[in-house]
Amino acid sequence: MKKLAKVCIDFITTLLISPFIVLNSLSKKIGSNESTFVFCSQMLSLIPGKLGNYLRKNFFRFSMEYCDADCLIGFATLFSHSDTEIHKNVYIGPQCNIGKSKIEKNALLGSGVHILSGKGQHNFDDLDTPIQEQGGHFNKITIGEDTWIGNGAIIMANIGKKCVIGAGSVVIKDIPDYSIVGGNPAKLLKSRLPN
Repeated sequence: MKKLAKVCIDFITTLLISPFIVLNSLSKKIGSNESTFVFCSQMLSLIPGKLGNYLRKNFFRFSMEYCDADCLIGFATLFSHSDTEIHKNVYIGPQCNIGKSKIEKNALLGSGVHILSGKGQHNFDDLDTPIQEQGGHFNKITIGEDTWIGNGAIIMANIGKKCVIGAGSVVIKDIPDYSIVGGNPAKLLKSRLPN
């Protein structure tokens, strides 16, 4: 019965969110940049509670590269790239800011986690050109399955599976599977594998 209720709620909230889905789809077809996707992400981030979660995930199911129906995306969480994947049973806490990324199944992101699209988003070598005009490149960051990222962490590199990232950590180098890391910059504290 609970599963049937979820299916009905998914259907109803998908109908409610359909104008956003259509607007984003039309924007992509005319070759627009990500501004419509970002606008929709920002608008939907402001809806609290379970209704907000259902509306967000059902919009992202139709507008991202992949978004599983079984995920939770918290209040005030923003996405800046549609080239993002959210897999089964992912929990994204409130007030997160997610760039281009792949978040694998069972990952858990605490409140206020920021996943940047790599470390090269802004070039700054030319002193005669304003930084905002120098461009940069975006990398897709992977968060491995069953990884827990603590509140307020900043992620700029890939994280392996079954890792624990301490609250407030700043990850600037790839983290291998089964690692527990913390600090700024994040350093390996120990492995989750038995000795």
